[in-house]
Amino acid sequence: MKQLPPDTVRLLSSSQVITSVVNVVKELMENSLDAGASSIDIKLENYGLDRIEVRDNGLGIKAADTPVMAVRHFTSKICSHEDLERLETYGFRGEALGSICAVAEVSVITKTKEDDISTHYTLNFTGGIVSQKPSHLGQGTTVSVLKLFKNLPVRRQYYSSTKKCKEEVKKVQDLLTAYAIIKPDLRLTLVHNKVVVWQKAKVADHRSALIATLGPSAVANLLPCHHHQEQPEIVLEGFFPKPGADHSSTSSSNPDKTFIFINNRPVHHKEIMKLLRQHYTAQYPDDSARNRYPTLMLKVTVPPSSVDVNLTPDKTQVLLQDKEAVLTAVEAFLVSLYRPRGDPPAEKQLIHEKCPSPSSPRQTDASRLDSEVVLEIPAGLESSFSLYDDQTAETGSANKSPERPEDETVSGAETTKDQLSAEDWSRGTALTDPVSGEPLQPVRIHQPSKDSHPDSDEVKSPSSSNKKMLNAITEKRAALTAYDLISNRAMRAPLSPAALFEKEARAEVLREKPTASLQDISDAVHERWKNLREEDRKKYEVKAKKHLDHHDQRTKLASAEGPTETGMITSRFHAQGQKRKAPLSNQKLLDELFSAQPQKKSRSLAAAPKPSLPLPCSVPSLRLQLQRLSSQSSAVPRGLRLVNRLASQSAWVILCGQRLMLLNPFRVEEALLFKRLLENNILPAVSLQNPIQLTDGSLGGAEYTEALCNMEKQSPELNGGAFFSDPRLVANGFKIHLTPGLTSAERHLEVTAMADYVPFLGVEDLREILAAVLHRKATTVKECRPLKVTNYLQGEAVRLARQLPTNLSGEDVEETLIRMEQQLGENKRTCIHGRPFLQHLSDVPSTDEEAKNVSFTPLLYG
Repeated sequence: MKQLPPDTVRLLSSSQVITSVVNVVKELMENSLDAGASSIDIKLENYGLDRIEVRDNGLGIKAADTPVMAVRHFTSKICSHEDLERLETYGFRGEALGSICAVAEVSVITKTKEDDISTHYTLNFTGGIVSQKPSHLGQGTTVSVLKLFKNLPVRRQYYSSTKKCKEEVKKVQDLLTAYAIIKPDLRLTLVHNKVVVWQKAKVADHRSALIATLGPSAVANLLPCHHHQEQPEIVLEGFFPKPGADHSSTSSSNPDKTFIFINNRPVHHKEIMKLLRQHYTAQYPDDSARNRYPTLMLKVTVPPSSVDVNLTPDKTQVLLQDKEAVLTAVEAFLVSLYRPRGDPPAEKQLIHEKCPSPSSPRQTDASRLDSEVVLEIPAGLESSFSLYDDQTAETGSANKSPERPEDETVSGAETTKDQLSAEDWSRGTALTDPVSGEPLQPVRIHQPSKDSHPDSDEVKSPSSSNKKMLNAITEKRAALTAYDLISNRAMRAPLSPAALFEKEARAEVLREKPTASLQDISDAVHERWKNLREEDRKKYEVKAKKHLDHHDQRTKLASAEGPTETGMITSRFHAQGQKRKAPLSNQKLLDELFSAQPQKKSRSLAAAPKPSLPLPCSVPSLRLQLQRLSSQSSAVPRGLRLVNRLASQSAWVILCGQRLMLLNPFRVEEALLFKRLLENNILPAVSLQNPIQLTDGSLGGAEYTEALCNMEKQSPELNGGAFFSDPRLVANGFKIHLTPGLTSAERHLEVTAMADYVPFLGVEDLREILAAVLHRKATTVKECRPLKVTNYLQGEAVRLARQLPTNLSGEDVEETLIRMEQQLGENKRTCIHGRPFLQHLSDVPSTDEEAKNVSFTPLLYG
């Protein structure tokens, strides 16, 4: 027999500890948690086979420990095997980083609170340090694992199929979900190929963590529970499906939503899982839920000395010293929660049970248990759930006197029975009719029958004997307080003198007392109106009278026009002229809902032609003027000439050669503003708290980095560094600093400032700029605009165009036409949204006979 070489021993033992991508992520993540990290970022490339990066903000590795940080069996967690009885960390073997080094290329960047800068270490296959150099990262540790299983070709071949790779990423996400639930104050992100796959923010408690990971619909059917046992010391807590809830919303076909933790460590425990499935499925008589796994979180807390974690390399299986006691406590708890349907529901009872000694066989009889099962109610529902109050009172009394009289327990149960539960209240079954026993209905609309109360004066008076009531609410029409609907127009109702004063005084009171409540503001305004002088009050009365007179004039005008089709078209066209996106009136729907005699739908309206409006334009006179112009010059004028303005003051009729066109000047202004913004606008950059390092990988390759370095720079600094001044970068909101080096590897690029006006602007947009420079040979700012910046500038162009006055003069429109021909050319004749500037109306006839017979009615559009 021969002793194996140390390298072979190291590779064989490491391949048992590190068996997959999820093992690497688990070991590195547990190291981050042991270092007190509150934020962990995991980045994968090519499903983790090319690169795995785990970055945290923990305590970091001390400079004195770095020479042995990846050497096998060096650890700061324990000093001897006796420390395993007091183990409070996830890791303890000192094998993780050394095992990873044996199967991959590893580098570590770390910085403690005492260090001035972070240090980048490159490790060899034994865990020794090959090289080190300064880095720019902040406090914490970043471990990068490259070329995983490079020296194990069979294991790397296992991940040759895309299906296997996707399953591995799913396992990584499930692992992060488990730690996200047990560590609510932990922030986690998972990035694969520079795309955020999953993330979870810092939350307050386990319930919020469940909502963030599983979703509110799944957590809505979970009940918070707590169980404490003193001898032996066992604490069970978590969230369990409500008894009797629909199994389709509280279970799944695989166990990825059943989370079991022992001393905050996610584990796989077959016997506990069997008990959970057995008691959950027992409440459903059919076989539909037999093969399903409940959605729950169970956290078991026992003394560290009674748990053996050193069972498997991945530490997902544990041995319990008091396994029978733990299983007994879990079973007793599940029996009290999922009792048979004939017993009172577990949500409305507090159960006290006797627990046998650990040496005795397990008993499931609830009368022989000594532990207390408490169903905790989330904060905010204490007033609705009687259980929370009773549990608090009984627990407090139990601490004072262990033996309580039976009559006190009974009286507490009777008090609980009379109170309402939140579940009954949400279902609408909390309040019942004492006569019929049916749940009370909140609203019931009564419709009087034709022959009810024939002789009653209240229902049928002599003056209204020929009226037939069809609905009880027709007697009182719906009233709009702020607006009046008159002939399909919404008109603001006239304000009273007190309302006009309140409109001005409310702003003054709010400026004087910014923290005042609405009631205080209303009281202050009412007091000022009461103490207002007589001459000031008369001013507001005069204003109110003017408003009333103006409202009466508009009402008479609208009533005189009537709710005809032409009036409706005029009002709509007028509304579009003043505010182009005004919604159509709902008066027809209101009339159908509230009229005493509902009108039948007219088929004639459905078959009516499209709305049109005649234009005040004389075609024969226009033809004569065109002939005069053509006689003066040899050619027919081809430029755009204004003819007339429509009544809406937002559209103009123009002459283009011998064609009449309808011009929308606002669309032209939008396009001109957008073009000017694309060419000249500079997005202001805001300094970043943590600069973003730029590498060949983040930019997309070495050719992108070279294209960036070849751009224009400012004058160099004393240390040789310089900021880029190329307008293609500056105009898009990027401020980038370059620190040169002897080689391209030593060169350092970082983004120090970035525009915050554009949401989610990042390195991928910088890569888009470099792609335009590299592939399309873009030299101007307009050609290098990223898609996010382009969309932002489009919105700004629309916003600026809407601030233009609606009443444009003829000179303004002529100037707009000149700028359109000069800047946009012949091909660009559409606005940002792809709508044309010009709409063809008609051709100018060539003879007088044709001119007399021409009539056109252009369609209205906004």
